[in-house]
Amino acid sequence: MANAEQERIDAQYQNGVNWLKWGPYVSERQWGTIREDYSNNGDAWAYTTHDTARSKAFRWGEEGLAAISDDQQLLCLGLALWNGKDTILKERLFGLNNGEGNHGEDVKEVYYYLDNTPMHTYMQMLYKYPQSAFPYTQLLTENAKRSRHDSEFELMDTGIFDQDRYFDVFISYAKNEAEDILVEYTVINRSNEDAEIHLLPQFWYRNNWSWEGRTAKPTISYLGENQLLFRSEEQGKMYAYADGDPDFLFTNNETNNERLYQSANASPYVKDGIHNYIVNGQKDQVNPAKSGTKVAIHYHQMVPAKQSLSFKLRLSNKLTDKPFEGFDKVFELRKNEANDFYSGKYKGSVEENQLQRQAWAGLLWNKQYYNYDVNVWLKGDAGLPKPSAKRACGRNFHWSHFTAADVILMPDKWEYPWFAAWDLAFHCIALAPIDPDFAKQQLSLLVSNNYLHPNGQLPAYEWDFTDTNPPVHAMATYKVYLTDKKNKGQGDLEFLEEVFQKLLLNFTWWVNQKDSEGNNVFEGGFLGLDNIGVFNRSEPVPGGGFLEQADGTSWMAMYALNMLQISIELALHKPVYEDMAIKFSEHFLFIAGSIDNMGDYHTGLWDEQDGFYYDLLRKPDGGWDRLRLRTLVGLIPMFAVIVFSDQDWKDLPKLKTRLESFMLQRPDLVQLVSHWADKSGNDKHLFSLLRGHRMKMLLRRMLDTTEFLSDFGIRSISKKYETEPYNYWLNGKDYSVKYIPAESDTGMFGGNSNWRGPIWFPINYLLIDALKHFHEYYTDDFRVEYPTGSNTYFSLAEIAGFLGKRLKNIFLKNEKGERPVFGGSAKFNHDEHFRDYILFYEYFNGDNGKGLGASHQTGWTALVALL
Repeated sequence: MANAEQERIDAQYQNGVNWLKWGPYVSERQWGTIREDYSNNGDAWAYTTHDTARSKAFRWGEEGLAAISDDQQLLCLGLALWNGKDTILKERLFGLNNGEGNHGEDVKEVYYYLDNTPMHTYMQMLYKYPQSAFPYTQLLTENAKRSRHDSEFELMDTGIFDQDRYFDVFISYAKNEAEDILVEYTVINRSNEDAEIHLLPQFWYRNNWSWEGRTAKPTISYLGENQLLFRSEEQGKMYAYADGDPDFLFTNNETNNERLYQSANASPYVKDGIHNYIVNGQKDQVNPAKSGTKVAIHYHQMVPAKQSLSFKLRLSNKLTDKPFEGFDKVFELRKNEANDFYSGKYKGSVEENQLQRQAWAGLLWNKQYYNYDVNVWLKGDAGLPKPSAKRACGRNFHWSHFTAADVILMPDKWEYPWFAAWDLAFHCIALAPIDPDFAKQQLSLLVSNNYLHPNGQLPAYEWDFTDTNPPVHAMATYKVYLTDKKNKGQGDLEFLEEVFQKLLLNFTWWVNQKDSEGNNVFEGGFLGLDNIGVFNRSEPVPGGGFLEQADGTSWMAMYALNMLQISIELALHKPVYEDMAIKFSEHFLFIAGSIDNMGDYHTGLWDEQDGFYYDLLRKPDGGWDRLRLRTLVGLIPMFAVIVFSDQDWKDLPKLKTRLESFMLQRPDLVQLVSHWADKSGNDKHLFSLLRGHRMKMLLRRMLDTTEFLSDFGIRSISKKYETEPYNYWLNGKDYSVKYIPAESDTGMFGGNSNWRGPIWFPINYLLIDALKHFHEYYTDDFRVEYPTGSNTYFSLAEIAGFLGKRLKNIFLKNEKGERPVFGGSAKFNHDEHFRDYILFYEYFNGDNGKGLGASHQTGWTALVALL
């Protein structure tokens, strides 16, 4: 049955009612990003720091605490706080940059995304604000003392939350209409003593007038009676209303040149004027005329012990004399509508439903406006100092066509406040059950002319668009298409065809650029797998040569099958695509032949003795070595699997005839893969790199608790190497790899990134998905020992379910009432004001499930919602 939120979703995509005009599109960290780096050495972390962020007007975007903006980020609303003790007005989240943290960049705050709906009609976030002075220096100095072998020093470790001396600050938004937004801040004093709070909701215009040469600067002005007027050329008029009896502090969103560069300011009212007024008591730092481009609505209250205070705002495109009439009723209605919307999505226990809801909430909160014109960035802005000549041939200079001004699903708006191509694919899969149209829009965006390189390469991520991510875009496109088709009863063939046409360019780029020998074995490079190999896969092999990667080749086999799936779907409606189905089926077979053993010419990546796939090192002298290191690289061939119905097979006679002919022409290739011409008892046909025998050999390793199988999913590397490290000697140097259950102890590619040991959701999700596909074909008759050595056997679907349960157990309470994700922290696990709020980390300890890396990577970890 349709509900109110679903009706708004339909109105957004079908009737042109722009419910997505406003949303949580503001980054949590604009400082330290590539876009804001105009240095000569490319050190983005040092060019704009957390300390300078309060004083510097950003060029490309904005950051804020629990902030919202319009979809072009012209006007923003975020929260600032001060407890009377901090040295800094709390306007943005604090964290360590890549050189300050002992495992790389890391946010040092406690906050949670609690709720959100696809149209952002109801949103809630919780920020925990200490009542003592925030320990900025302690966090910096203590982490500086620690090595890669030590754990990270977190905010909780400082003791600042002891005796409950903190505020719970709930930030809630409810849309009355698409451009009529109600805002409520609820501050709860958790301590036994009364405590002072300065609460400052802040509105500001993104500064585009300084950079783009515009003469018409927007204005914010005070109308009296707690009302604000916003005027800009692009947006017209907006109004804001504040409840209670606050002060209104005005300044401009412009750089404080005096503080940063020791040069004169054009105006005495600059970006950090409100900070100077509140924290430093400098009354002349705000404009007494009550106008500017930035304003804070200042509430100063004592919050009684164990009590709460609420503060109400309204942002609207309408002028009204009763802004808070019916305010509470609208909030209650939107919250109930959110409950109705998600009740139709739940399939598990009450606790699982809570986990699922928070996962989707975090995914939606991680939307961000992303603005970047590489050509302008390379050349510099008119009227400003010209960048050095080095910049013209520096980072991303091959991508001068790239222009973006879009709302994008980010991995984590603090740790990764920029899109990542392969992360985004998983974000879209996780989002599709609640908003398939936005997921489709995101997938189309990445292959649009503004993003896709003319040579067909997808941009990887901001730090290096040219880096190589696994080719998962076709897989995500097909999965989102199927989810959308299931929801609506018919598939969006126009979307599928549009993305397919662009992916033809990308597939060709892979074939031309990543197959150096022309033998359908792919190098790939980094492929998202930080630290997993013998060598740094983002750099050339030491001493020359190249790696033929089991994962690179397997990803391409999967890519070919995904393109085959899409072309089959299109061919069933447009016969012209049947030739493309033939093309990709044959390409898959050639890749399958190359990954296997095929005589003296090619040594192959499969090792029959070990029953595993390994990378192959091709040496400059023509020799080769198989790198017998068991990592998930050798499990990725399982991903190359699709199942299609017997009816599809019959409805595509040209494809059927061509493949039957191919079986006669190249039996050497056909015998390597699944028997696609054979029909299972379920009337299914299987295309896969693996036949049953090899799959069982891989599963024997994967489901072994002494190797890959953890209580919390599949590890990235065999636990065997914990006591017996893998050693490979090359040119007199020992390249050693060991299993490390938690953070990396090596600086090889990335700071906190570590694929050695931990549990990653995207890979586990694909393994589970592959098992389900194999089960579709093999049915319950095909049984595998689980765990290895247990002498108990289950179907592949049952094993997929067991693996899913292990992943969910990271977040669900165990017999001690503790969530493994919290790593044994008593406060997080047992305190009534912490224990039911879940954090979604980037990856997880391979032995105990503790969350590691980015703490709000709800992007791909939101895949838990599908389990």
